[in-house]
Order: sequence, then structure tokens, then C-alpha cells
Amino acid sequence: MKKDYYEILGVAKDAVLADIKKKYRSLALKYHPDRVPEGQKKEAEEKFKEISEAYGVLSDPKKRQTYDQYGHAGIDQNFTAEDIFRGADFSSVFGDTDLGDIFSQFFGGQDIFGGRRSRSRGPQRGHDIQYEIDVTLEEAFSGIKKNIRVPREDLCKSCNGTGAKDSSKLKTCHTCSGSGYVSTSAGFFRMQQTCPDCRGGGKVITEFCPECHGRGAVRVTRNIEVKVPAGVDNSSRLRIAGEGEIGKGGAGDLYLYIHVLPHNTFQREGDNIYMQLPVSFVKAALGAEVSVPTLNGNVSMKIPSGTQSGRVFRLKAKGMPNLHGGVGDQYVNVIIQVPSRLSAEQKRLLEEYARVSGEEVQPASESIKEKIKKVFK
Repeated sequence: MKKDYYEILGVAKDAVLADIKKKYRSLALKYHPDRVPEGQKKEAEEKFKEISEAYGVLSDPKKRQTYDQYGHAGIDQNFTAEDIFRGADFSSVFGDTDLGDIFSQFFGGQDIFGGRRSRSRGPQRGHDIQYEIDVTLEEAFSGIKKNIRVPREDLCKSCNGTGAKDSSKLKTCHTCSGSGYVSTSAGFFRMQQTCPDCRGGGKVITEFCPECHGRGAVRVTRNIEVKVPAGVDNSSRLRIAGEGEIGKGGAGDLYLYIHVLPHNTFQREGDNIYMQLPVSFVKAALGAEVSVPTLNGNVSMKIPSGTQSGRVFRLKAKGMPNLHGGVGDQYVNVIIQVPSRLSAEQKRLLEEYARVSGEEVQPASESIKEKIKKVFK
């Protein structure tokens, strides 16, 4: 006996379409076979089919009305398996995500995406490649072009990717009649899979290419120039289309994961830059203009008289550029430097300053100095 569709999705019988879509999307992401461990795939596939059937009925006003009035009998008598999914709005649930592949696999590539046919399960494109690239903070600030060496599977030039010694050594696959995929029935659903004999190519090889031994691809290392845009961060991922592994259905993509190296002077937080600037106590007391390093060269910054250690100044728009527009700021934390050694004249002037200010300064006695020397000797 079939379970109640409302119970399958976990929604009330008076649930609006938006709630049904939301619940279905949540369950579909949870039970998508590509998102579960290998040992749970079979169970997930069955659950995925079940919730998709429920959504196909409850998301369509006509089918839902029939189901509410007559139950499963009304659906079985009035709609075929294909009819349940035809016209159901899956595209607004998933958009352009890769979840569409599972429908092509389970439902035979039916027109279930709002009039848009899902992708064929014939020849598959090659695998994507992941590559980590190091950049300095200065390179991340300005953007840079880099040459990288990427090992990958590339098209065999000897056979032009066919895997055969020559074109006469290719024969139409009898299993799939050259289509590259086979369809099988699995109860309520029709499943479409890549042909196991030709692996989606539609042709079988009678004599292999001596260069690639029938694979149609060879291992090479390619030099690729990549453009790293200004503003990238450690969370940035760049996609280079068509620079991945070669496959029967075309090449995959190359994904660059950016690693920004630590900097000796600057610290980055988002689009903002932070730094510490040593300033002499004389300049801090009297005020001065000081030169401050930025990622775009030195700039002049005014230090007001009486500036205390730890005060932070903001240099507007001197931070990192944002990938989507705009520029961050640079924050300068002033650290007052106290001289470790004083000349006799400097010492005399400071003692005079202390006297005028009414401060009592009592130099350490010789005995104390000697004790200190002994401790650190």
C-alpha cells in the first residue's frame, strides 16, 4: 500500500505550494544519491523517487485535486508514470544546480524541468581539476597573470580521441545502437544509463590506437596562463572553463583555489588592511606628519600632538579592492617608541622637562643597578 503523499513530504493537507516546494527541496538535498555515503545510496535512491513522485502530484493543482478526492486510485487511473512528472515545476525548486542529473538518470531524461529537457546521459565530459595557487598580498591587491603547469588527461592527437588505430577500426555499438546510453525499467521509473560496452561513445573499437592504447587520451603537463583578478582572498575560487580532464563529451574545468601568503607588515580582514606604525614619543607629543606604507606606495599621515599609544587612524580607500566593486580601508595602529638609550644631553633635557612638569624622577641607585646587572648577567 502506497504511503500518503502529504506524509511523505511532511506537509499539512492544506499546505500552500511554497511550503511544498521548500519541503521537497530540503528532502531532495538530503536524499540525493550523490550526497550520501556509498553504503546508503540504494536506500537514498528509493527515498528520492518517493519524494519526487509525491512532489510531482502535490505541486500540480489538477493532480492534487484528483488525489485529494480519490487518493492513489485516482492518480493511477488518470495519469501515467510520465504524466506525473510532466508539467511539474522542478526548475524553480533547483534552478540550474547539478541536481538535474539525477532526474535524467531515474526518469529517462523526460521533459520534467518546466518544458526543458534534462541533460543526456550519453558521452560524459572529463573530470574537473583542482589546483592551489599561492599569491602574495601585493599580487592579490593589484591582480596578476601567472603561468602554471597542470598535469591532466588530454586528447590523443594520434587518434583524435577515438581510441582507435584509424576510423575503419570503429564499429557502431550493437548494445545501444550508437546512442551511447541504454534504458531499463525499474518498476514505476524508467532509468537511463551510459552504455557499458561503448561507455557512452556509441562506437566500439576493434583495434586500439598504439599511442593511447584505446583510451583516447594521454597524460600531459600543460602550461596555462591564468589571470588572478585584484581582490582575491583565501576563500576565492576561480574557474577556467575547458582546462580540466578530457572526456568523451568534452573537457572539464580547472578550478583554482587561491592561497594568499602572510605579510610581514600588513594583516588583512576582509577588504580592510591593518598595520602597526612605530612613532617616536617626541612626534607623538609634538605632532608631526609621518610616512605610512600602503599596498599602493607610501602616503603621508598627520599625527596630532598628544597622540597616545594604541590610537588607530583610518586611511580611507587604502585597503583591498573588492571583487564585486568598492575598496576597503587601511587602519594604522600607532605604537609609541621609547628610546632604549639616551645621551647625556637627552637625559638632561628630559629631567628638566620632568622638573618643569612637576614630576619627581629619582634615578636608580648604583647598588640597584649592580643588582640588576647580576640578575641578567
